[in-house]
Amino acid sequence: MSTIYESRYASSPHTVKKYDTQELRDEFLIDNLMQADKINLTYTHYDRYIAGSAVPVSGPLTLETIDPLKASTFLERRELGIINVGGNGTVTVDGTVYDMGLKDALYVGMGIKDVVFASEDANNPAKFYLNSAPAHTNYPTKKVSKADANKIELGSLETANHRTVNQMIIGGIVTSCQLQMGMTELKTGSVWNTMPAHVHDRRMEVYYYLDIPQDQAVCHFMGQPQETRHIWMQNDQAVISPPWSIHSGSGTSNYTFIWGMAGENLDYNDMDVAKITELR
Repeated sequence: MSTIYESRYASSPHTVKKYDTQELRDEFLIDNLMQADKINLTYTHYDRYIAGSAVPVSGPLTLETIDPLKASTFLERRELGIINVGGNGTVTVDGTVYDMGLKDALYVGMGIKDVVFASEDANNPAKFYLNSAPAHTNYPTKKVSKADANKIELGSLETANHRTVNQMIIGGIVTSCQLQMGMTELKTGSVWNTMPAHVHDRRMEVYYYLDIPQDQAVCHFMGQPQETRHIWMQNDQAVISPPWSIHSGSGTSNYTFIWGMAGENLDYNDMDVAKITELR
C-alpha cells in the first residue's frame, strides 16, 4: 500500500512529566516523513489533527481515506493544507491541476473527492507536507505561493532569533474552518524560534523542521513553561505540540520550520506568553 498511518492518543502534562527520552520521542516525534512513493500520515487525538507527507517518485499518489476517519473519502469531513518542500510537482484536485513549486502552499476544502500528487522529475521529486483538520463546511481550494504570503519580520540577530514568518493558510489570505499553516525561516546567524515561548490552550500545533544542514540538528523545547522537556530533531521530522505545551527550538545552524494548528479559534495572536526568565 502507498498509504501508511498511525494514531497517537493525547497525553496529560502530569503524565508527560514522567516520560524518559524515548517515551517522549515515541509520543510526540513524527520521524517517518518524506518516504519515496509513500503517503505517511499521523492521526493525533489533539483536535483530531493529521500531519503527514506524500512523495510521488515512480508515479502519482492518490490521497486515500484511512480507517480512523470512518469516511468514504479523506476530505468527506476534513480540510487539507499542503506545502511543497521539494522539486516541482502538481496537485490535482477533483480534476483541476495546481502547479506546485518549492514552498508553494495549497488549501483544499471539505468535500473534495480526489486529490492526486505528482512530481515533474523523478530525480528531483516533489515533497508534499500535509496537515489536515476536521471541517464543518466547504471553502474554495486556493493556491498560495511564498510570494503571496503575509510576511512578518520578528526578532533580531542580537538575540539570535531574526526570522521571517510567512503566513500562508490564514485569514485574509485563505478562508478555512480551523486549519492554519505557515512557514518561518530563520536568518543566517539566528537559531532560536518562537522566543519568548508561549502556549495557547485553545489550539494545538505541529512543527515540521526542514532546511537543516547535513550534520546539524534542532533542539525542540516543549512542556509546560515551568516543566520543560526537549526533543532533538533532524531534517524532515515533525513534532506534535499539545495545547498545554510551549513550542520553541534552537538549532546548531539556522533552519526553516512549517507550523500548522487547529482548535478553538482562528486568532493567530491568541497566545499566553511565558517570560524567558521564568522558564524552567
